[in-house]
Amino acid sequence: MTVVKLPDGRELEVEPGDRARDVAERIGKRLARDAVVAKLDGEVVDLDAPVEGGEEFEVVTGDSPEGLYVLRHSTAHAMAQAILELYPGSKLTIGPPIENGFYYDIEVNGRITDEDLPRIEERMREISERDLPIYCERVSKAEAEELYRDNPYKLELIEDLEDGDITMYRQGDFFDLCRGPHVPSTGRLGAFKLQNIAGAYWRGDEKNTMLTRIYGTAWPTEKQLKAYLRRLEEAKARDHRKLGRELELFTFSPDVGAGVPLFMPKGETVRHLMEAYVREVQTRHGYDHVWTGHLVNEKLYEKSGHLEHYLDSMYPPMVDGETRYRLKPMNCPSHMTLFNSRAHSYRDLPVRYAEFATLYRYEKSGELNGLTRVRSLTQDDAHVFCTEDQVQEEFAGALEIIREVLDTYGFTDYRVQLSMRDPDDTKYIADEEKWGRAERELREALDTAGIQYEEVSGEAAFYGPKADFMAKDVLGREWQLSTIQVDFIQPARLGCEYVGEDGETHTPVLLHRAVTGSTERFLAVLIEHYAGSFPLWLAPVQAVVIPVADRHLDYARRVQEELSEVGLRVEVDGSQNSMQKKIRENARQKVPYLLIVGDREVQDGTVNVRRRGDKGQEALKVGDFARSAVKEVASRDSRFL
Repeated sequence: MTVVKLPDGRELEVEPGDRARDVAERIGKRLARDAVVAKLDGEVVDLDAPVEGGEEFEVVTGDSPEGLYVLRHSTAHAMAQAILELYPGSKLTIGPPIENGFYYDIEVNGRITDEDLPRIEERMREISERDLPIYCERVSKAEAEELYRDNPYKLELIEDLEDGDITMYRQGDFFDLCRGPHVPSTGRLGAFKLQNIAGAYWRGDEKNTMLTRIYGTAWPTEKQLKAYLRRLEEAKARDHRKLGRELELFTFSPDVGAGVPLFMPKGETVRHLMEAYVREVQTRHGYDHVWTGHLVNEKLYEKSGHLEHYLDSMYPPMVDGETRYRLKPMNCPSHMTLFNSRAHSYRDLPVRYAEFATLYRYEKSGELNGLTRVRSLTQDDAHVFCTEDQVQEEFAGALEIIREVLDTYGFTDYRVQLSMRDPDDTKYIADEEKWGRAERELREALDTAGIQYEEVSGEAAFYGPKADFMAKDVLGREWQLSTIQVDFIQPARLGCEYVGEDGETHTPVLLHRAVTGSTERFLAVLIEHYAGSFPLWLAPVQAVVIPVADRHLDYARRVQEELSEVGLRVEVDGSQNSMQKKIRENARQKVPYLLIVGDREVQDGTVNVRRRGDKGQEALKVGDFARSAVKEVASRDSRFL
């Protein structure tokens, strides 16, 4: 007889032959009923897994992150089984869980369209009702190859596996090559829905076969599924691509090229306001704004290491004699060149450069997505050259800027991800000592600022670790927005130097910092965060004056002129539409204020104010409305939506 340790500190006796389900049963029958898998010493295992004792034991339910992962993985298997039953001869490839759901890539024998998804769902429910036990069996490489002799995709996967390390999961007549774990039976699947179909190349290589990818979502209960689907509908209504068209902000054209957004007057107004605001904050914090163009000699990227580590994201070179130019994909080498253009003393440091630069990155066509993934982007990039003793203070200053800007835009719920290198990955510049210093400095800066963070391996830049700020929008979706990176490597490679207090030359530390990242991506996030209803300071059109009849048009234009003189962006709707239609059309454009003017307003020198989202109306003197609106603009208050 041995014991296992429970999360609450208790110990529980286990007997030879006990399985995880037996231990869960002894902890509590209700808990055992809700269990989908268990944890042994932190490793997630099937409920059929043996418990030897001397381990830490924890029951995992479907509501936990691990439980949701297993639930979605098991639902992907149920979908694969349904497809094989409905489309015999189809070939399975891979079917992983993903955030909020799962997918499976399949070479379908026939054709599946979105119209077929309800039929597949129905078969999945039948499989769930069969309550088929799901169990794992270990097979040899030869046995696995025999089972999949007609499936080249699985054979390719098996080829990469070690003999003796191959597991299959079975449920009824269905089996799949899989590491697991899974729920104990198909009857333990929760609520699910198949969502859409896409094409996907085998192993992401466009030279390989195009497969059918079917996406679905799965949740422990029907209530959770319905809540998620409601969030999806809300997200669809907020889709920045849809609102971008409707609000006349931006467009794309094949005549210009994929991934290159074209901004209409309203869209350019918003992006100008965004950049002007960050410029104002940066200037207040001691940053100098610079400009370094669009083209760079390729040799600079050889020195910095970008040509070796970032080549796939660069556009092909433009050759001028013996010089090869590249469209600029990042700013840091150019800023370091600018730093090197004159001599520096320790008294000059820190030197802070900021630039709103248009960068060009070759993103694969299948990865382009509205403004969130483009090939032409404008980055609010900044670089701080400082001594090692100044890193903490400069990090704190950058953090202050980020907090102020995110708070202004209404992003108050965010966390920090400390992105570190994977020492076994060759994509990082090899310099153990400098990596160690950079990682130590970044940890200390976060600790000094009292910021909680989560370390993630393998997400660092190739030259240094970074702190990424992950902010949640009003729908609870998380976006990576701001970043601060510590770099001990590139300044030395590009010969950046300053003369220290000791009269010797030293290499500065470089902080890479972006507040909103790219203007395009941040604008996409804002559109969806605000559902297109920009706060007054950011709205491209802040007010529209609507005359009740043509005889009120001259007064409407006088109102426009008076408001424009105090800096407000105002239009007059002089169309032939009825007043009610004018109100509807401008409300659809999400204009913050509609100012109705008729006989009474002309006589009293007032406007009838309708605020976006409010049902009430208010008569105000034109001057009073102007003062109130100017005050609201100056506050940059994102609560006024």
